[in-house]
Amino acid sequence: MLALKAEGVRTIFGYPGGSIMPVYDALYDYTRGEKKAFDHILVRHEQGATHAAEGFARVSGEVGVAIVTSGPGATNTLTGVADAMIDSTPIVVIAGQVPISALGTDAFQEVDLVGVAQPISKWSYQIRRAEDIAWAVSRAFYIARSGRPGPVVLDFAKNAQTELVEFMVETVDFVRSYVPYPKLEQEAVQAAANLINGAQKPLALVGQGVELGNAQDELIAFLEKADIPAGRTMLGLSALPSTHPLNVGMLGMHGNYAVNLKEQECDVLIAIGMRFSDRVTGNLKTYAKQAKVIHLDIDKSEINKNVKTTVAVVGDCKASLPALTALINKADHKAWRDSFKPLDEMERVRVIEPAIHPQEGPLRMGEVVNAVAEATQGDAVLVTDVGQNQLFATRYFRYPKRRSICTSGGLGTMGYGMPAAIGATFGAPGRTVCCFMGDGGFQMCIEELGTIMEQQAPVKMILMNNNYLGNVRQWQDMFWNRRKSFTRMMNPCYELLAKGYGIPYKAVTDRKDLAAAVSTMLTTQGPFILECAILEDDDVLPMTPPGKSVEEMQLEVR
Repeated sequence: MLALKAEGVRTIFGYPGGSIMPVYDALYDYTRGEKKAFDHILVRHEQGATHAAEGFARVSGEVGVAIVTSGPGATNTLTGVADAMIDSTPIVVIAGQVPISALGTDAFQEVDLVGVAQPISKWSYQIRRAEDIAWAVSRAFYIARSGRPGPVVLDFAKNAQTELVEFMVETVDFVRSYVPYPKLEQEAVQAAANLINGAQKPLALVGQGVELGNAQDELIAFLEKADIPAGRTMLGLSALPSTHPLNVGMLGMHGNYAVNLKEQECDVLIAIGMRFSDRVTGNLKTYAKQAKVIHLDIDKSEINKNVKTTVAVVGDCKASLPALTALINKADHKAWRDSFKPLDEMERVRVIEPAIHPQEGPLRMGEVVNAVAEATQGDAVLVTDVGQNQLFATRYFRYPKRRSICTSGGLGTMGYGMPAAIGATFGAPGRTVCCFMGDGGFQMCIEELGTIMEQQAPVKMILMNNNYLGNVRQWQDMFWNRRKSFTRMMNPCYELLAKGYGIPYKAVTDRKDLAAAVSTMLTTQGPFILECAILEDDDVLPMTPPGKSVEEMQLEVR
């Protein structure tokens, strides 16, 4: 407990068990009375603990912490660990383990956690002796939060939990062969500046790395000086305010039409803290072949991994962006920026207006998201589950503030939404947390309603119920001859579920009642479930079909 306290930890998400019981016994004293140092949030499933830690980390900028027991308790965290790894989220998972004397005997709830976690974490380590605890915890937090952030797993043998040792604070700020902040090469910065200064049609692609590096101001200064339009990845949506005039929308398979097509027209492409995911690039064989590519990233392994780079600027964007800004010329690319407008208007008329302002028929996901976004006036944190709810929500929410989005990007983890939203309420206690979920994802971690009930965590849950696994259904309709194989769902009575957990609930089936229901949700203290009956075959558009080039993005289902 003292080692966690030394790292500034205040909130822990966890679930006790036999092999972590000594830690929980010590935790008892540190969660009450004069010694109180932590708030412990008892989740209902260990996967929920890791997702809650992720949500906490994403909105707070701190390291999220989860504590669980050995065996299934530890393995239940692995989905969250993998999710945090691919989305660069700093969490530390501390899992109990059988005593060293029992290792290798197939003891009750023994599992090789270090071996299992190693490929999906930044570092995994087994604490075998009490004298190693302070060092291991400090090193874990240093690795998790430094450089490109990510998850660390500590496998904590039970004998080490019960041994006595005099505690001394250890501060780890160096690990041999680990270089979290590469030295910025001025030659690369100059080469990148030369390309930008000669560009006629530059385009920036902004990723979550900008927020992870707390470089939002540096990004804006760079873009404004060079007058560069910027698209944002899904995880990077709040790195640049939605209302900024240089924001040209969201990148990717279901992003905005103009910015995706313009990737195939720009002459200089500047990727900032993003990894060229397949969901952004589409077919790599045809992606941005006409452009000179500048890639700014803290992780050298991302350079040339997917897209061949003309100039690589390896380093923390908090440092690389100002260095680049100092060398670029003040520019005016109005004609280039104006060329986005006809495509934006085409998308607005053919896709956006019908989605957020439908005139008839059942409720649409887009109009529900829009109604909540308008009512919260940009102050809310958006949390989503995975599927159509995620894609509609990220498209139509607003992001005027930093660290305003929590969603599972790279792993696409259904069930992420509810526990991540719980974590977000503790990571940003002064902000409204709106969690959009489909009926599939809602039921994947439905047990966390118990955590919400106990904590009275003020999660505003918007359940967009279309009785389908909607995203899979859309793909089946578009690419599998409408053969809806096991995507229709029989759902429970959510009103009764809400009543069982003592959570206020309201259902909306008619759009004339939507605004009032949203207002009721937002003005009700504590948690709330708003169930919206959604058009069953509502489709997310635009869409770049899988395996196709980004210029083949479709504005309608064909």
